[in-house]
Order: sequence, then structure tokens, then C-alpha cells
Amino acid sequence: MSDDTAKPLAARRQLIKFAGASLILLVSPVGRAANERNPGILAVRVWPAADYTRVAIEHSAPLKYTQFMIKNPDRLVVDLEGIEFNSVLEGMANKIAPDDPNIKLLRAGRFKPGVVRLVMELKNEVNPQVFVLPPVGGYGHRLVIDVYPLVPPDPLLQLLARNESQLGGQSDNKPEPSAEIKAERPRQTKPVVDRLVTITLDPGHGGEDPGAVGRGGSHEKDVTLAVARRLKAKIDAEPNMRAVLTRDTDFFVPLQMRVQKARRIQSDLFVSIHADAFIRSDANGSSVFALSESGASSSAARYLAQKENAADLVGGVNLDVKDPMLARTLLDLSQTATISDSLKLGKAVLGEIGGINHLHKASVEQAGFAVLKAPDIPSILIETAFISNPDEEKRLNDDAYQDRMAEAILSGIRKYFTKNPPLAKSTLARADTKAGKTPGL
Repeated sequence: MSDDTAKPLAARRQLIKFAGASLILLVSPVGRAANERNPGILAVRVWPAADYTRVAIEHSAPLKYTQFMIKNPDRLVVDLEGIEFNSVLEGMANKIAPDDPNIKLLRAGRFKPGVVRLVMELKNEVNPQVFVLPPVGGYGHRLVIDVYPLVPPDPLLQLLARNESQLGGQSDNKPEPSAEIKAERPRQTKPVVDRLVTITLDPGHGGEDPGAVGRGGSHEKDVTLAVARRLKAKIDAEPNMRAVLTRDTDFFVPLQMRVQKARRIQSDLFVSIHADAFIRSDANGSSVFALSESGASSSAARYLAQKENAADLVGGVNLDVKDPMLARTLLDLSQTATISDSLKLGKAVLGEIGGINHLHKASVEQAGFAVLKAPDIPSILIETAFISNPDEEKRLNDDAYQDRMAEAILSGIRKYFTKNPPLAKSTLARADTKAGKTPGL
């Protein structure tokens, strides 16, 4: 081999050796430690709602932060330490919609070397919560900024105002209601609800928590909200029935808060709507679940309850905020009568759903679902179909199927009330409303 040939070959060998060393450096503990010290911002997501607005900042490694408020005008300032300003942060301002109920503007900039400052201009006084979440599911580390209005929307007052408006539009010759539901009369297709019945509809997941994702890209959170909206419209059209959604847009509601919302408005029923998923794409059918005081009715029910209860981990709950009264409520499992009513409701709804879709299980199953733990409200969880099944995923996105599912659920609710008239506990109010009082407070 000549010297002219040997030199390029030696140079190539040296280059390969250098490249190999670089590769080792990239995957070595030293390289990983360097990345931990210099987290990069991966994404910024904003979830506006009347209840609160959430800003989630996803990053590749843990970061430190400090926060403080400034008055006149109201602003929240958050300093992110150990990072540099990048294009993701630069585009943050464009993520705030003009109709955001709580945030006017959000901007970011380089404050000093290694520190990025976020400034959030607010539309009203707020109670901010800033906290971090560890990696879970498909997410990396997250810094969460929740902006709660200082005076939160009161669902009970909203209901009373809506009811007063509806009463004002009624004819004076309509009979005053009694406190029971009468059985169906001949040639009558639905029971007469003779006192105001409130049903809380709970579209599963939302916001940071997409729920199950179908092969076609459908998100459970979108399907559940679509079905719940259709069902709400049908319930609101019933005589003396009304429905309330735990979320009416795409934002995350912690499981305990869903229960609290239902109890706050003295709901008669709680119906949580979901779309199932399994590792096998041929799993199919609809199911209905109720709470269990003891063990789950099957291993599949236990698995599903564990999966649904993990929604708080994905959606992101600030564990530093404690509510002892709510904790006592959820730990109160001495609710045999309520569970018995839940099973009756579940059976009635399951029978109607079986008319539009194959049933995954022919009976109501039970497990320890956190969202069904209201001790005084019959509560069920409906898996409308398997979003992981390609055929059922298409159906779940079909307007006609969504409408038939909503109608079947309503039909089951009607049948339940025909046989189980509601107690007089929730007579929310004709007299109290007209007297300017807020019942239950």
C-alpha cells in the first residue's frame, strides 16, 4: 500500500473512532446528566374554561420555577430556571384565544441567562395554582399553571337562574307539580316527571387527558363530550327534567371534583360516559358499571376501574390542595342503598343500550370507580363502545349512532324513574327560587 493510500485510510479510521466516541458520549450517564441540567421545552398547551384555564408546559427534564403576582393590572409571573428561550416559548402568545375567560395575554422572554420569564395578564382576580407533574403516559415532565377565578361560577345558581327563566315562560294554566313521578298512562310513551329532576352527565376525560385513542386517531374525550351533549339536549326537552355537564368543553376535571359538582347541585342521578379500549382490536360491545363496596365483579371490571381511576395522573391533579370534607365523602363507602339504586338504574340503561349495540357483558358489572362514589346519588358508568375496535370507532364518530346512544340512555333513565320515583330531597325550588333563596346552602 502506498503512502498516498495509507493516509486517507488512517484519516477515515480516526474519523470512525471519533464518531464512535461521540456516540458513546451521547448515551453515557454523563450525557444524560447534562440533559437533566438543561431541560428543553417540548410543548405548550392551553385549556380554557369558565371553571379555570390550564396552561401545561411539557419539558424534557425537571426544572425549577418561582412565581409571584403583580397588581394593577393583575399579572402572574413565573420564572423558569435552567432553560433557554426557544421557538416553542416564542409561540406561546398565539395560544391564548380572545375569548379565554381568565387570561388576556401570555408572553415569554429571556429574563437573564438561564432564566425565562412568563408573564400572564389576567382578565379578573384569580387564585393561581402552579405545580409540577412527573412523566406519565405519553407525557414528559409538566409544569402546570391553573388559573381559577377568585369568584368561581356557581353551578347551583346557574341552574336556579335557568329554571326561573323556564318557569317564567310557562303558561299559567299548567298544573302545579306534586312530589312524585306517576306511572305511564295508556298510550303515553314517557313518564310524567312531576318534580324537577336533576341529572349530572359526566363526559369522561378531557383537556390534558385524552382517554383512550382509537386506531383512526379518535380521542375518547371528544366522543364522550359529543354523546353527553346530545343526551343533555334530550333530557332538557323532557318535562321537569334537566341535565348538567361536569364539563361542557375540552378541559380536565379531577375525579373528585366531578363527584363534588353532582352533590353541589343535589343531583338525582350521575351518569359518566366513556368509550372502552383494549389491547385486542376485536373486543367490542357496550357495558354499564356501578360501584362495588367490596371486590370487583370480574378481573376486567377491576382493570377498567384502575385505568379510569388513573385519569387524575394523566389529566394532572395538584396533590398539594387538600379538601378534608371531600375526602371524607369519597371514603364513605357505607352506601348500600345507593348502590342498590345504581344497579337498578344500570340494568334499565343496559337493557335499552342492548337494542342498538352488542353488549360486552349482559349484566351490570361492579368495581371501585372513584367517580361513582357519591354516597347519596345513584351513579353509573357507561362504556358506549370500544374505541379501540375500528368498526366501533367509526360508529362512535357517527352522528346517527351518537344520537341513538343518547336516546337509549334517556329511555333507560325514564324506565328507572317510572319504577323508582325520586324522593322529595331535591325539590329545588319553585318557592325558594321565587323568594330569592338558594336551597341547600
